[in-house]
Amino acid sequence: MNRADAGAAALLSRPHEVLVIGGGNAALCAAISARRQGASVLVLEGAPKFYRGGNTRHTRNMRCAHDAATEILTGPYTEQEFWEDLLRVTGGETDEELARYMIAESKDILNWIVEQGVRWQPSLGGTLSLGRTNSFFLGGGRAMLNALYRTAEELGVDILYDAEVVDLEIENGMFLSATVRQGSGTVSVRAGALVAAAGGFEANIEWLKQYWGEAADNFLIRGTPYNRGSILKMLLHKGVQEVGDPTQCHAVAIDARAPRFDGGIITRLDCVVFGIVVNRDAQRFYDEGEDIWPKRYAIWGRLVASQPGQIAYIIFDSTVLTSFMPSLFPPIQANSIAELAAKLELDAAALDRTVSDFNAAVRTGTFDHTILDDCRTEGITPPKTHWARKIATPPYYAYPVRPGITFTYLGTRVNKQARMLMKDGKPSANMFAAGEIMAGNVLGRGYAAGIGMTIGSVFGRIAGREAAKHARN
Repeated sequence: MNRADAGAAALLSRPHEVLVIGGGNAALCAAISARRQGASVLVLEGAPKFYRGGNTRHTRNMRCAHDAATEILTGPYTEQEFWEDLLRVTGGETDEELARYMIAESKDILNWIVEQGVRWQPSLGGTLSLGRTNSFFLGGGRAMLNALYRTAEELGVDILYDAEVVDLEIENGMFLSATVRQGSGTVSVRAGALVAAAGGFEANIEWLKQYWGEAADNFLIRGTPYNRGSILKMLLHKGVQEVGDPTQCHAVAIDARAPRFDGGIITRLDCVVFGIVVNRDAQRFYDEGEDIWPKRYAIWGRLVASQPGQIAYIIFDSTVLTSFMPSLFPPIQANSIAELAAKLELDAAALDRTVSDFNAAVRTGTFDHTILDDCRTEGITPPKTHWARKIATPPYYAYPVRPGITFTYLGTRVNKQARMLMKDGKPSANMFAAGEIMAGNVLGRGYAAGIGMTIGSVFGRIAGREAAKHARN
């Protein structure tokens, strides 16, 4: 046994009161919260250290309620406004009691997360329009994650990487032990309470295909290849009540040239509101100006997923080239619509007709992408209800896009203590959940920018606190 294996074996053999499975924002908030309650804590991260943190590595902001402007936020964002935004994007498919509780708790998270070493920067502008509602991490998600790990380690939390949990022993709603693959063998780890914060199943293409069919073969996974849903599957198999529609997910349109896994936020495209989106038949299929971008960007992955071949193209002209944050990849450029069609392998006549029909339908107004402006179309289906401007100034540009899956909404049902509920409706004796693995309680469908991190931080903090109380009592 080498030194690293010996160290891991010693760590696994040490008694711990709280076991946290996962290594992202929710897991670290839970571990820190439990440790600050006095509990001994072990974190098992299934990924190698370099890839620790799941999708947190690719985030950049968090949505929290607050009563007044701050050094980093331009104005108040009340609990009621937050609730109305959530209600709108989910279409009412949310647990109102849990959602309102999360929103109320989010007000304190802004300060609590700073106490754990995370730093904020002034919000970004552009199409994000989040200066009032969302706080941005100084240095992005990876810096935020590094700060949480540093704090956890300073507090004495034990952390083990490459620690894949392959089985959970659960009896009558009580967690007894986890079986961890270690080297060529396995080790049983016991603890007084379990916090599951191991993400969704977005990287498990075969599982996605159960609900999406062959279309899932064309999905790109924005985040970690390690979120395969194994812990979620174990919990549901062993009596935990499920929540959420397995076909619902945080899915955005990302550059089709992105890698299959781990492309991250730099592959996301925020230029939909500045142009039109066509499918491979060169036909528009949805209103590109339906609502403010942060409230609509996460519907475009599902929209593209429903198109032939799961691909689409954002078309715009030179007047808006510098109006949005670009992707990692440069746009495809041409001096005419016909030339652009050829480069995209689309029917040139069909694309020219689509652009011409759109231009003819545009009604000029005062363009302002930060509000629901009066630039719209008339007499065309689908309409573009805001930010409609003619695509008429060469050169012309396009981005090819595919569905980029961030995380799935099928998960474990929990109560306000982040305690998992069993299929008989009774709370688990000692099992808690936080983050993507329980996000479906709040997100029945839809998404608003930054809310995934809110769910992780709020319920991570609660889960750690309640797990520690249970284990120590």
